[in-house]
Amino acid sequence: MFDDHFGLTQAVLEGRKTMTRRISQIKEKPCPDSGCLYCWHRDHDKGCEWILKHSRFKVGEVVAVAQKYRDFRWPAPQRSDFQEILYSAGWNNKMFVRADLMPHQIRITDIRIERIQDISNEDCIREGIFLDETAPPCYQPFYTFPGSIDHDTLVGYVTPREAFAALIKKMAGKKAWDDNPWVFVYEFELVK
Repeated sequence: MFDDHFGLTQAVLEGRKTMTRRISQIKEKPCPDSGCLYCWHRDHDKGCEWILKHSRFKVGEVVAVAQKYRDFRWPAPQRSDFQEILYSAGWNNKMFVRADLMPHQIRITDIRIERIQDISNEDCIREGIFLDETAPPCYQPFYTFPGSIDHDTLVGYVTPREAFAALIKKMAGKKAWDDNPWVFVYEFELVK
């Protein structure tokens, strides 16, 4: 589930967002047995059982992209359950949709764990932050995200990381960035 208010679902569907971070409940350094900081890497000698055990998703797993039923085209007349779908809570709220009815899916391609503030500028772009080249030259570089409007003024940032920090603070509260929690980093590709 991606936040529509900040255009993240659309960014996934357009292929601009290929990475997401999910706050973990970890309170200390992960994987204390092996001592590795990044628990899942393709070149990791044996893989880390810790990340496989604690991650909500697994590499290779295909996951539906939640959308409100009203947000995509339906072969409505052919569906026997269309009236039921039309009047369901999922018509206006993607919290109540069925995964098997979603038209788009993503495949998890890699997983790692890191502190949220360890994000690179490149990963911020993969998270859906973009350079708005339509901003006046005196404001360039102007990194932003949909929903960054503050008092009817589009807000831009000098670096992708600054924009990502602002996005996290708007989505999850200032504490989510300032406390620098451990996050699962999921890389994915749109498969349908």
